[in-house]
Amino acid sequence: GKTPSGEPDPETPKPVRHHHCSHYENSFHWLGNLKLHERTHTGEKPFQCSKCGKSFAVLANLKRHERIHTGEKPYHCSQCGMSFNQNGDLKNHKRIHTGEKPFQCSQCENSFTMLTNLKRHERIHTGEKPFQCSQCGKSFTKIGQLKEHERIHTGEKPFQCSHCGKSFTRIGNLKKHARLHIGEKPYQCSQCGKSFAVLANLKTHERIHTGEKPFQCSQCEKSFTMLTNLKRHERIHTGEKHFLLPV
Repeated sequence: GKTPSGEPDPETPKPVRHHHCSHYENSFHWLGNLKLHERTHTGEKPFQCSKCGKSFAVLANLKRHERIHTGEKPYHCSQCGMSFNQNGDLKNHKRIHTGEKPFQCSQCENSFTMLTNLKRHERIHTGEKPFQCSQCGKSFTKIGQLKEHERIHTGEKPFQCSHCGKSFTRIGNLKKHARLHIGEKPYQCSQCGKSFAVLANLKTHERIHTGEKPFQCSQCEKSFTMLTNLKRHERIHTGEKHFLLPV
């Protein structure tokens, strides 16, 4: 409305102008928001990183990306002082301190601090294996499993023993090996107290107590606690003689 003097009434709100997307019926109060939205249709990415050439549709995303190059970590944890280059990473980290696990599996009630961990876990239920080896076609649920597998083809052994220089494809195998040097035997038999450096050796030992003999001869059905004992026994049937004593 207008005042008697003909001036616009300051109390009368101006009508809100809506800016409409030409592709869908979305409308926006601000022209800038419409322009941002339309880039989802056009694929336009006008903001380019001067370091690596990567482009972004939103300036804020470019600024966030640039921290990779500068090493800037402006988001600090008030609990432990750890720093992050993205606010989202800080929020994820804080759940370590709070114990919050907002992402729950609908199949088994396991909960996770991060959405990516939930997605990875859900593959157990779905059987999805999205990471495929380009050499042999074998598929895996986790990228780490694929990387580990690829070392079979490349022969890469990145984990080296500091005691003897022996190298391994897996960190777990290096840790197992290192116990031979330091004498650590973390796996103890609950029946007799005997300790072992390798879990598999404990499992084999426990069969003495349980009487389990999982390795059965296909020729005479005799069973053994260890695979090596089965192999030795099978030579009776094959006539193979690996170890000949001198006459």
